[in-house]
Amino acid sequence: MLVLLPPSEGKAASGRGAPLKPESLSLPGLTAAREAALAELVDLCTGDEDKAREVLGLSEGLRGEVAKNAELRTSGTRPAGEIYTGVLYDALDLASLDAAARRRAAASLLVFSGLWGAVRVTDEIPSYRLSMGVRLPGLGALSRHWRAPMAQVLPEAAGGGPVLDLRSAAYAAAWKPKGEVAARTATVRVLHAPTRKVVSHFNKATKGRIVRSLLTAGIAPKDPGELVEALRDLGYEVEAAAPTGAGAAWALDVLVDEVH
Repeated sequence: MLVLLPPSEGKAASGRGAPLKPESLSLPGLTAAREAALAELVDLCTGDEDKAREVLGLSEGLRGEVAKNAELRTSGTRPAGEIYTGVLYDALDLASLDAAARRRAAASLLVFSGLWGAVRVTDEIPSYRLSMGVRLPGLGALSRHWRAPMAQVLPEAAGGGPVLDLRSAAYAAAWKPKGEVAARTATVRVLHAPTRKVVSHFNKATKGRIVRSLLTAGIAPKDPGELVEALRDLGYEVEAAAPTGAGAAWALDVLVDEVH
């Protein structure tokens, strides 16, 4: 099973690992697109700081993120699973998983990124700031920049099993599963059970807990139907709708009582 995750807006500081080697990251078919995005971002952030903040959508309080981006080629690195923080990743809590669950995480989790396209949690990257909704001066909209290389690389990465898509809309725009991959993809909404309204903060926490539950249980469903049953066995209340036409994905609603 492949699990597609959004990144976190905030990130941990860069680590003490060797500087970034784009060619060493997973999914080497994305290397050229990564190099192009990296070059554009570093060039932007080594120039006019106010322009960079405007392009990146950063407040005055986040001015330091521009300097951080300017040093991406020389900054230390750490595993992506340690770089990404926030509600979903706190609930997932990769660091506390046992060795077997960490191996499953390394093999199955793919974090989407405006800068890297997608990385595995074991890929060594520096801390950065670049959301998928940004339009870089030379590349334009990042979601569009990533569509062609993603379309070449992601179907192979998906393998033959189910794809659990937990991305937000901005990151889903970079790659939409098609054909038979779409038919074995399941998207997830988290709804407040009594009202059937989409929840916000608890949405991310629930998605993190779902992934953690699957990893710790060692469940390897063969298709979305088995995934639904596995989630129910793990105690989640799930309503599932199978695809209704070509190119459609499964739609899973996870119902929760808390709406923090």
